[in-house]
Amino acid sequence: MPDYDVLCIGNAIVDIIAQCEEAFLETNGIIKGAMNLIDTHRAELLYSRMGPAIEASGGSAGNTAAGVASFGGRAAFFGKVSNDGLGEIYAHDIRAQGVAFDTKPLTGEPPTARSMIFVTPDGERSMNTYLGACVELGPEDVEADKASGAKVTYFEGYLWDPPRAKEAIRQTARLAHAAGREVSMTLSDSFCVDRYRDEFLELMRSGTVDIVFANSHEIKSLYQTSSFDEALAKIRKDCRIAAVTRSEKGSVIVRGDETVVIQATAIRELVDTTGAGDLYAAGFLHGYTQGRDLKTCGDLGSLAAGLVIQQIGPRPRQNLRREAEQAGLL
Repeated sequence: MPDYDVLCIGNAIVDIIAQCEEAFLETNGIIKGAMNLIDTHRAELLYSRMGPAIEASGGSAGNTAAGVASFGGRAAFFGKVSNDGLGEIYAHDIRAQGVAFDTKPLTGEPPTARSMIFVTPDGERSMNTYLGACVELGPEDVEADKASGAKVTYFEGYLWDPPRAKEAIRQTARLAHAAGREVSMTLSDSFCVDRYRDEFLELMRSGTVDIVFANSHEIKSLYQTSSFDEALAKIRKDCRIAAVTRSEKGSVIVRGDETVVIQATAIRELVDTTGAGDLYAAGFLHGYTQGRDLKTCGDLGSLAAGLVIQQIGPRPRQNLRREAEQAGLL
């Protein structure tokens, strides 16, 4: 029996979430709906201008790990924090969700990463991320037993920015595939795709990555086309499985010649889109590692995403297993 269902590798980031008006984004030169990487000075400036905020452990793959655990799956996480106050908050939060997190914290500088997330009245989030200790994740942080003992390893495209993290991911993928496991990734952000298009395509075409998660903007950016159908036809050939989310239009899953269309979960109110893609991946991967069909995997993803966008913050507050059972999906 594998030790874990899903091993997630990502940036260990504490989210600092505040609501703001559209004008605030314009005044402060923030690109709406994107993840902007910032330096220490910019981080301090934006923090000083923020209104009342909620601090919550985030980071894309960390959110996915927390989601898998909430479904009752066995999840583990690789990510680097510093041994400071925010690092302790992060480690406590992810372990409290039931995720195995044993990456050794960094001693001294740089401090634990933080992302200042501004949520506009339409629920769209604009992220301004100081990566801090995240960039120190390297091959020495790969725990071989977890890498070879998880059914699926999942990593975030955002982690392709720091070079040593690439080595850690490639090493984990080698261990996973040698043990007969699968590897998945999320494209993370269309700006991220623009930076690493050729490398992401190589990861897929070489078989380093088996399963790809993306949204409609990211997949069109990947293939440099304005046609969703054209991009879908191309990704179908480049990886074994692709799950592509389309906001209120639901999602589409492709595997070879197979196409599965998933409906979006009906919601009462859109509060904050932070974590929607992360929780979709959590639901999908939980279903997948339990041997469910692609339709059920997609429905579980849709359910989790629909729940998280009705709250502030990217980690599920409900017990996702209970919610899935009530929906007849587990």
